[in-house]
Amino acid sequence: MELQPSISLKRLNTFGIDVSGNVATVNEIDDIGRIADATGQGAAFILGGGSNLLFTKNPEGWIWKNELHGIEIADESDEFVWVKAGAGENWHRFVLHCIERNWGGIENLSLIPGLVGASPMQNIGAYGVEIKDVFQSLEAIDLTNGVLRTFDLQECAFGYRESVFKHDLKGQFMIASVTYRLRKKKHELKLDYGDIRKELETQGISQPGIADVSRAVIAIRSSKLPDPNVLGNAGSFFKNPVVSEAIEQKIREKYPELAAYPAGEGLKKIAAGWLIEKAGWKGFRRGDAGVHSKQALVLVNYGSATGAEIWQLSEDIVRNVEDTFGVLLEREVNIL
Repeated sequence: MELQPSISLKRLNTFGIDVSGNVATVNEIDDIGRIADATGQGAAFILGGGSNLLFTKNPEGWIWKNELHGIEIADESDEFVWVKAGAGENWHRFVLHCIERNWGGIENLSLIPGLVGASPMQNIGAYGVEIKDVFQSLEAIDLTNGVLRTFDLQECAFGYRESVFKHDLKGQFMIASVTYRLRKKKHELKLDYGDIRKELETQGISQPGIADVSRAVIAIRSSKLPDPNVLGNAGSFFKNPVVSEAIEQKIREKYPELAAYPAGEGLKKIAAGWLIEKAGWKGFRRGDAGVHSKQALVLVNYGSATGAEIWQLSEDIVRNVEDTFGVLLEREVNIL
């Protein structure tokens, strides 16, 4: 346990927004009670890697920073391995840890920023894979009494970048660990999303394994997405919208090249980045707040932008895209 009152949070959020707050570091489960006793209050906000977050002001109360670590095999069979990881583990390093042991299922999720604990919180996904596809269970600490509770797949109520922890149970639990069911053999690779096959061909790989897929995903993401250590950002700022087939057809009449994917009966999913780019925002900059020049889905901080300035830019984009296409974009990033 470590208590740090009124410190800069700039290094604790990937947007690099310079706000200040009170930070309590949770290194073990028993720290929950100790911190509550020491501060006289519960958590105002649970902070992980700060990679899906936009601070628009100084947060009040105490921020509890999750640094619960550890990786272990919880169970194993001939075909599967159940891997349990502390919520404070770096997600990409965890993916590489599994790939090194030839445990398949999360290779398409390489290089996603953040911590293990955010993976079920957001039901993170990329290139045809979501956490719900490999999720077994998680342990979370009830912040009202410090009791550890286990959640299974159904209880997490996963949706598109959604879970019960973002809605009904928001702010009530701190995720302590997550257990994933990964394949040891006969793993079916998912190659038909994005440019994975194209990248593998470029690298001269005709019979890829999970490590090859991971390297391909890393190459693709690195070519399109800015490194938050170099240029402040939180990755994808908006969710890909799901619209009716009628709206999709209306847009296609003007833009025949529109790419849309089935999303349920009578529904289609459209790339938010495509909509933003077609609306003319790609590469836009206002002061130090901008839209990335290579990927319109990513808003960036060129140096000293405030969270309020980035939020206002996102609001302008939302309004313009709705006026242009009749599609309301939803933010994926958490706004504080």
